[in-house]
Amino acid sequence: MAEFIMKALVKAHGVDEEFEIASAAVSDEERGNPIYPPAQRCLRQHGVWFDFHKTARRVVPTDYDDYDLLVCMDQSNLRLLRWIIGDDPEDKVRLLMSFAGRPHASVADPWYTDDFEQAFQDILLGCEGMLKTL
Repeated sequence: MAEFIMKALVKAHGVDEEFEIASAAVSDEERGNPIYPPAQRCLRQHGVWFDFHKTARRVVPTDYDDYDLLVCMDQSNLRLLRWIIGDDPEDKVRLLMSFAGRPHASVADPWYTDDFEQAFQDILLGCEGMLKTL
């Protein structure tokens, strides 16, 4: 959801050509799967376009060199990302909610809560803060 929420925000601000936005998982369990149907429904309800052909991929160590920023949804993702990429000498790894003034907070995880709306609102808040910061 975060990939497409951020893409919608940069497009709405007319700066989409300045960004490359992609998402990746820190595990293999969803690799190759499409966007989870309840997440699709939530994005649709908010009028957020998403690519129906998008499938999950796993983060690879070279992502650290290929991207200016790697943003995690929660502490668990943060730990696993650091295990995959190693050190963060350029301070590229951040929690999304840190851009919303909540440096240690996690996005509500709809996988466990089934509350995709709360996850959407957290992600939107974090993405808006990130766009202001960038």
